[in-house]
Amino acid sequence: MKQVPKGRHLITVGGHKKLVDELAALTRQRGDIADNIRKAKAHGDLSENFEYHEAKREQGFVEGRVAELRHVMPIIEIVEPHQVVTDYVSFGTCVRLRDPGGSEHWEIVIVGPLEAEPLEGRVSYATPMGEALWGSRVGEIVHSEAPSGRISYEILDIWAYQE
Repeated sequence: MKQVPKGRHLITVGGHKKLVDELAALTRQRGDIADNIRKAKAHGDLSENFEYHEAKREQGFVEGRVAELRHVMPIIEIVEPHQVVTDYVSFGTCVRLRDPGGSEHWEIVIVGPLEAEPLEGRVSYATPMGEALWGSRVGEIVHSEAPSGRISYEILDIWAYQE
């Protein structure tokens, strides 16, 4: 069976920039949330104070995401486009696929779980589809299990993702 990376977080250059920007924005947002909590407390009874509870909920989300990003940042490995192997499907490759026997084709990028956005064609190597494609070459037909059943893909082309 083909092996996908385990125990480390691969990320593209653009994915890393997004995480760094997100952490900076969330860090700046902390002060605004603290101000909102102070203002809401000034309204009195906290038990029925919607603004207070909403600000506390937002604070919990922001603090949780900041902690998550600070935990993962030291253990990510940034993969530059020139490091991407294109002989087979691997991290950072663009893959042109089609339904075997069909004429319709589409493209996806194989990324890590930290930057996966399936609706935008960024598929994690840790998903059933990503695992099925991993290590496959142009011309191969691969099969993946999905909630709707078994899906097959023919690999038409592979190249390095350029952001």
